[in-house]
Amino acid sequence: MTSVPVRDDLAGLAGYHSPQANAEVRLNTNESPLAPPEGWLNELSDELRRIDFNRYPDREASALRGALAEFHDLDPTQVFCANGSNEVLQCLLLAYGGAGRSVAIFEPTYALHRHIASLTATTVVSGWRTPDYRLDLDVVDDLLESSRPVITFLCSPNNPTGRADPPDVVRHVLERAPGLVVVDEAYGQFAPCSALDLVHGDGPGSDRLVIVRTFSKTWSMAACRLGYLVGDPAVVDACDTVALPYHLDAVTQLAGRLALRHADAMEAGAAVLKEERGRIAAALAELPVQTWPSDANFVLFRPLARAAGQVWADLLASSVLIRDCSTWPGLDECLRVTVGTSEENDRFLAALRLSLEDGTS
Repeated sequence: MTSVPVRDDLAGLAGYHSPQANAEVRLNTNESPLAPPEGWLNELSDELRRIDFNRYPDREASALRGALAEFHDLDPTQVFCANGSNEVLQCLLLAYGGAGRSVAIFEPTYALHRHIASLTATTVVSGWRTPDYRLDLDVVDDLLESSRPVITFLCSPNNPTGRADPPDVVRHVLERAPGLVVVDEAYGQFAPCSALDLVHGDGPGSDRLVIVRTFSKTWSMAACRLGYLVGDPAVVDACDTVALPYHLDAVTQLAGRLALRHADAMEAGAAVLKEERGRIAAALAELPVQTWPSDANFVLFRPLARAAGQVWADLLASSVLIRDCSTWPGLDECLRVTVGTSEENDRFLAALRLSLEDGTS
């Protein structure tokens, strides 16, 4: 029996996955190593008994959107919630992308921006960052002028390289981009600045600015799959139009709304991880590796005394799993480590030192 072929433009496309392996220390997917607050878990357990599980969830996620709007000092019409920030990105591309339209990205960056664009038959145009992985504004200007993308993606802090884009850079892009400027701030709470401040302003293009965030990282809620955007009400309406009915379940809506009551705990956890990030960076500076500043909960580095693939394998042999980025475009011989607990970070650094010593012996 002849199989039915998929779309021609998807024939060579593989699904997006984070390769996994058995390890005692898992520092490869940028999850928080910290558990959510015990008070949040107790409140969630109590409130679960009040959910009518035989009924569909609130299609509009009204209570959650209202809570997020209050948290960010916005109007609920400026907030859209979805099943992880990845579904937020998918809704944006379903609403604004498609055949005959293009989106702009700046490599190396988060691979899912390109991947979801491809799934929605949207053309991807790309420019390269500088050797130290900053945005090259001349490259940005040329790409925006030549391709006129409907969406320009900025990942800030950029995954997997770690730097955040300062507000003046975001303003520069916003003033020149012809369409939406989507700033993916999955790691925004670890950074010293945020494009959220620009949402409250009335500068050029502020109605075209979209900020995407997730509860998976600093809120320690990766298992819940909750993301959201803030932007102009017209953008929110467009995403509502393309989202599937009841795409955000009642438990996730409840979990997110209750989490906002524990913002102090979230900020305290982020502070701990930022301190650990600094400790990792300081330790790497004493080793034969090249590193780049990070505003996120991970650090990108390149071993200088040993092949990246061998270092990755050595760490795995020590039951420490990190992300091998060495074959990704623009990231030759690079590895990325998620900031873990103090004990996990000690395990990583000890295993890395051992591997690098073997490479120089």
